[in-house]
Amino acid sequence: MKVRLGPLQPERLLRKILPRGLFGRSLLIVLIPMLVLQAVALQIFYGSHLDELSRRLAGAVAGEIGFMIDQIERDPAHRTLVLQEGDIHFTFQSTFMRGETLRHLPPPDAPGPVDNDLANALAQDIHRPFNVAWHAKPGILRVDIQMADGVISINVPRKRLFVGTFYIFLVWLIGSALLMVSLAALFLRTQVRGIRRLAEAAEDFGMGRDNGPIRPEGAIEVRRAASAFNRMQDRLRRFLSQRTTMLAGVSHDLRTPLTRLRLAMAMQPSITAEDLQDMENDIADMERLINIYLDFARGEGSEQAVPIDLPLLLEELCGTAKRTGASIDLSTTGEMIVTLRPEAMRRALTNLIDNARRHASQIWVSAARSGASVRILIEDNGPGIPEQKRETLLKPFESDHPGGTGLGLSIARDIVVAHGGTILLLDRPGGGLRVMVELPG
Repeated sequence: MKVRLGPLQPERLLRKILPRGLFGRSLLIVLIPMLVLQAVALQIFYGSHLDELSRRLAGAVAGEIGFMIDQIERDPAHRTLVLQEGDIHFTFQSTFMRGETLRHLPPPDAPGPVDNDLANALAQDIHRPFNVAWHAKPGILRVDIQMADGVISINVPRKRLFVGTFYIFLVWLIGSALLMVSLAALFLRTQVRGIRRLAEAAEDFGMGRDNGPIRPEGAIEVRRAASAFNRMQDRLRRFLSQRTTMLAGVSHDLRTPLTRLRLAMAMQPSITAEDLQDMENDIADMERLINIYLDFARGEGSEQAVPIDLPLLLEELCGTAKRTGASIDLSTTGEMIVTLRPEAMRRALTNLIDNARRHASQIWVSAARSGASVRILIEDNGPGIPEQKRETLLKPFESDHPGGTGLGLSIARDIVVAHGGTILLLDRPGGGLRVMVELPG
């Protein structure tokens, strides 16, 4: 079976290999062109100048050895003198091993092309069997040449085949690359730090943690973005303050006529006790609806997030539910200190518990840590919610309960999302509804 690569698969592979952060990608943008440039420079130097220099040095050494072998072949009686003169003039160390034969040596492993250049030059100049041992002694390479009555062994200083400019050039390439990368990393880290602080400030402000304005730093574009964020933050604070003041006035204005109506009813002698109770119930419902609508409109933007003991909060809410007649069990594991807006989270969890109490006879509440987050489960044995209606019921003014406002679940979801969490409506094993709230821990 053949597997074909889709058209986007190489692109996905590239995305997996490339760094995800701005710092890594920016550093890669600087590093890749520099490495390509240095690789080209090294290839030009290594492929032309160094190759030519290696051939010339190898040819010189091979020519000197070939000259000595030619002199010995013309007059074998003066072999010792020729070797001595070669050692003096060519800085060799030569010995003759009578009756010896060439030994098999491993392939040469000299750096670069110099091993092949020397082998080719020796083959052209001496026309005899030979071996080259590159690591016979430190700093020495040994050339063994087979003669008719023995083996001539010539120790050649390795520095005669290499030049220091190559190593200087290599050190310069590596050193300059490291210096450039270090400077680029230092500069980019400063730029990225401003963007990272801006992102953290936006995340904190969105979750209700007002840490004040951030200090602009980095490039001018990053400074402009930070200044714009500070101005936006200030405008939102003023808007929330004005909205809170307005809603407080609206709340007062709405409750005033209800209070007058209740007093007028109490002063009417012709109204029966039963009618009076019905009217009182209607007024109570009106007040409840007004409070719900005001809660939805008000939100909790002005409340600051503080560390709270989540099990203690859940114990308080479950105790309140029990006093209203609910059958509810609480289970928590370990200590869980979570940074939350207390009143907002209390309202959200209360709405979820009240929703379960209206539809079920038994409620189970549990909380536990799940990795870097905290998971709260509110389960009941009620009829549950069909899967196709769950997303709809999380929207404002959507309710499947007669007389419901459709704001309880919506308020709870808005509060949980504002804390950076998620809320899911699931099936409970054994029947009923499971509400899972996951919050950053």
